[in-house]
Amino acid sequence: MKYLKIINARRAEHPSQTVDLYVEDGYFVAAPSPDRNVEILDLAGKLVLPGLVESHIHLDKACIMSRCQLVHGTLSEAISQTRAAKANFSEEDVYQRGASVLEKAIVQGTSHIRTHIEIDPQIGLTGFNAIKRLQADYAWAITLQLCVFPQEGLLNNPGTEALMRQALEQGASVIGGCPYMDDQPVAHIQRVFELAHEYDCDIDFHLDFDLNPEGLTVDEVIRCTLDFGWQNRVAIGHVTKLSALPQAQLMSLAMALAEAGVQVTCLPSTDLFLTAREHFHNKPRGLAPLAHLHACGVRCSISTNNIGNPFTPYGDASLVRQANLFANVSQLATESELLNCMSWVSTESAKLLHLQNYGLAPGCQADFIVFDAPNSAAVIAEISPPLLGFKAGKQTFQRNQAKLLKPDRTRDKPETSRTLDQ
Repeated sequence: MKYLKIINARRAEHPSQTVDLYVEDGYFVAAPSPDRNVEILDLAGKLVLPGLVESHIHLDKACIMSRCQLVHGTLSEAISQTRAAKANFSEEDVYQRGASVLEKAIVQGTSHIRTHIEIDPQIGLTGFNAIKRLQADYAWAITLQLCVFPQEGLLNNPGTEALMRQALEQGASVIGGCPYMDDQPVAHIQRVFELAHEYDCDIDFHLDFDLNPEGLTVDEVIRCTLDFGWQNRVAIGHVTKLSALPQAQLMSLAMALAEAGVQVTCLPSTDLFLTAREHFHNKPRGLAPLAHLHACGVRCSISTNNIGNPFTPYGDASLVRQANLFANVSQLATESELLNCMSWVSTESAKLLHLQNYGLAPGCQADFIVFDAPNSAAVIAEISPPLLGFKAGKQTFQRNQAKLLKPDRTRDKPETSRTLDQ
């Protein structure tokens, strides 16, 4: 096998210096073995970062806007519209829509994804089976972690638990929850922990998704995490209620989250689109306050959630764009703040997914991307697109840089016709 030698690369920790990196058998190594062919990749001073990590997305219900009708733009409408569309999902339909999102994610520099998959008696294992196929078919470019969850409720939806058990026995490695969709949210949380303990898997909740500070269920998640000994194995997504808390209460809760090792994922595009619809003026921003949580020691991530459905009618699967959106809305602008935003779509998200060989150091899997940017903070600030991507040392995509066609003012040229690809 050829060894890949990457020359004239810049790394995030020392962006003013160029370094050489070596890849052997899909992993970074300190130097190539002697007497072997070496392939040279000259990055000419471009910035190298590990592949980005998507910690919370829904591939199974992506790209269905043409089948839905938005009127109010609320969470309840998104759930009901998606439920109606889901009645006509087939395995091939889910596969094709999911594939279109994966291909967008790949060229945006994503190398790992945790995808949530709805399980209920209506859809059965149709979506799960489709995403399992995607997991295998796109392993050359992206690693999928499967999280099954009861979007339509668990205790109030007979047959759901049996289906979730089947999925966990057939390849799902994470169990999700959606307590606000159940008649007994606290019992829902407790049952999810019991199943996670039985199957020895991580947990990822959709939690506290509105702007009413009353009715928090995060305290129950913290309690169960400690009782079951599930520290650093529990993530909570959305938690927009946290944005409505007074600072003192928030900081106290943040310390409790950190102590319990409960991780928080913000989903900026969805949370901004769905929440605060009842406010005509002085609309709340309504995003989980990651900067404050991070300062208290909470592991945080930023993710996409939905693309092209009633929960989020738009999106291009760019985690850099999501991080920029979060920074803009949360008024984060210093270099250190933007570096945190980058970590929330890369190194911190990798820890949330328990990726063991993530990074650019020797021994790490060679999943990396290349940017034409001075540093990681600038990638977020400018929403820079990645130019190249590699998975286990093999190139997965290339994006040509835009080129300005400045007018030649030294002479006049007659107009000519040409096709778009000329």
